[in-house]
Amino acid sequence: MKRRTFLRAGAAGVAGAMAGAGGLLAWSPRAHAATVTRTLYITEGFTTQPDGVDVYARSFADADNRLQVPGAPFIVQEGDTVSVTIVNTLGTTHSFVIPGMVDSGPIAGGETRTVSFTADRVGSHLYHDGENAPYNRLVGLHGGFAVMPSGSGDELYAGSPTFRKQYTWVMTEIDPAWHERVRNGRTPNTAYTPRYFTINGRSMRVPGHPDYGNPDIDAGYAPDTRLSGAIGDRSLVRILNAGMAMHSVHFHANHVEWLARNGQPRADVWRKDTLMLPNDMGSLDVIYPFEPPPDAWPPVTTGYYPMHLHDEMTQTAGGGFYQFGLATTIAFK
Repeated sequence: MKRRTFLRAGAAGVAGAMAGAGGLLAWSPRAHAATVTRTLYITEGFTTQPDGVDVYARSFADADNRLQVPGAPFIVQEGDTVSVTIVNTLGTTHSFVIPGMVDSGPIAGGETRTVSFTADRVGSHLYHDGENAPYNRLVGLHGGFAVMPSGSGDELYAGSPTFRKQYTWVMTEIDPAWHERVRNGRTPNTAYTPRYFTINGRSMRVPGHPDYGNPDIDAGYAPDTRLSGAIGDRSLVRILNAGMAMHSVHFHANHVEWLARNGQPRADVWRKDTLMLPNDMGSLDVIYPFEPPPDAWPPVTTGYYPMHLHDEMTQTAGGGFYQFGLATTIAFK
């Protein structure tokens, strides 16, 4: 039986036994590998965009009666055995794929399947539906998967610069016409024209909007997207691109330490304020250091700064709602 749920954009948030409070990825290293289990339900529903338009979506949810785009991130340790049960509540065929680690193969409508694999690739990964590619992934069937180095709680890979907190940002865009074609069992037949841009399923709101400051809706205040820290803190950000568009990611206040691109550690850790995020499941791993912004005068240690994209279209919604696109806040406490 199909389930359909109406949710406001981003209300699904980030949840799950392997995600920490507030959507931060919480991790305590172990001396030995373990078996980690997870159940994901393939569901469908609608998300309400900043201009009030309801857009059809599908998701990997942690319950069978909700829509959750993206699926909640989960985190394991290198060498763990991961067992994921996928319950397909829809009438269409789907799959669960982490490139290089696991591919469930087709899971028919109404079928349940469990796949097990070894988490042998340290770093940041996108799990997604590989069927009807790339359309099922684009309509919401994707999420973040992190593998920590064995025995480490503060490194991206063994010997990397260290951090104190870690986040997963899944960025994507929405072409409502493509989503509607998928909903009706058809292949999209128009040029890809994104109209909405999200980070962890949410878009920004601006002062004066009724949803401004609502952490369930406003990407600038959602705890799984808003970087928050005091001087001396260091936050790892796992940036995953589930969409089709390449993006230019720009951090204000400080440069980030660029650790990896598409899962490949860099030979030299550069400090950059703007980085190109590859499309089609591309990724970046960076550390945001909470240091006094070097160009501020007089010197400051508290304040609020943006993270936004330098590709202009992503800062709008519905083709004209400026500052209702893909962005979030960096809060110095």
